[in-house]
Amino acid sequence: MKNSKKIGIDIFSGAGGLSLGAENAGIKIGLAIEKDPSAAKTFSTNHPGVKILCEDISDINPQTHITDIPFIIFGGPPCQGFSLSNTKTRTSENDNNKLFNEFVRFVKELQPEWFLFENVEGITTFNKGETVKLIKACFKEIGYETTEKVLYASDYGVPQHRNRFIMVGNRLGKNFEFPDKFNTKVSVEEAISDLPDLINGDKFAELPYKKDLKDVSGYAKSMRSKSNIARQNLVSKNEDYVLERYKHIKQGQNWRAIPSSMMENYANVDNCHSGIYKRLDANIPSVVISNYRKNMLIHPFQDRGLSVREAARLQSFPDHFIFEGSLMHVQQQIGNAVPPLLAEAIFKKILTY
Repeated sequence: MKNSKKIGIDIFSGAGGLSLGAENAGIKIGLAIEKDPSAAKTFSTNHPGVKILCEDISDINPQTHITDIPFIIFGGPPCQGFSLSNTKTRTSENDNNKLFNEFVRFVKELQPEWFLFENVEGITTFNKGETVKLIKACFKEIGYETTEKVLYASDYGVPQHRNRFIMVGNRLGKNFEFPDKFNTKVSVEEAISDLPDLINGDKFAELPYKKDLKDVSGYAKSMRSKSNIARQNLVSKNEDYVLERYKHIKQGQNWRAIPSSMMENYANVDNCHSGIYKRLDANIPSVVISNYRKNMLIHPFQDRGLSVREAARLQSFPDHFIFEGSLMHVQQQIGNAVPPLLAEAIFKKILTY
């Protein structure tokens, strides 16, 4: 399946989850574009030799950097305007919603055989479904047939019930069908139980795994580094009163399990999202970890937030993958990423056509 002639272009690349999936499927990354310096540095660290432009995409002429017709262009334009969780700026005037025009421009100018457009599930209901129709029409106009679907990462080997809107298009007349779901799902415990025990605020660059390779799940084996060392064991430091709240929450429960007397600093607790103060259930895939620091997602067995490496595992980033930047920037990169295993399944299916 590996073919170095199949070149992929990653725009709005973030840390590089889509690119990692593409590379694992056998696609060579020819160029990446990411405006955020920390995410761009992460991409560069983990994709040595790949040219990355840390610039505003609207200022880039793609033909200056790409001479041959690429096999595929992929990316997820920033989606704050489309997100169901963002009610304040979820309008057609939101500037972030216009960035998909830059995606269309790159496809039009470079004429790849395929493209993959990724976004939040909320895009399907935005503007009563008219936004998706508009995006399809834009690609139809430049010669691409499209297929779209909301996929759940947990159906493709990712230990997280993460839902993403995926649109795949091609100019070859192919009727693309999304990959079949996997037969089994990976639980939180299978994903992270071999990672080091930590406490609130720990910052360990390297620690040994706490289980032998023979005692871990197949998923954990596939994620572990050859050095037998877990890196970036970094946990946000929460205030003592937050840790006291954690103690009242059992696996699968959220802020509602906290005594009301301990939540008096909230003006109206009923406005709390269901994902706030959520302790992960060890026996099933994780809830979405998109904003895991701010939401204060809790380790299933320990009274603390998730470490960087645990969150990366739940996103299916292997342990050799290193995130650059401040802890806050790293947490944001992980939360924003497309799970590499989900991406890999889609790219592998595209390569069968």
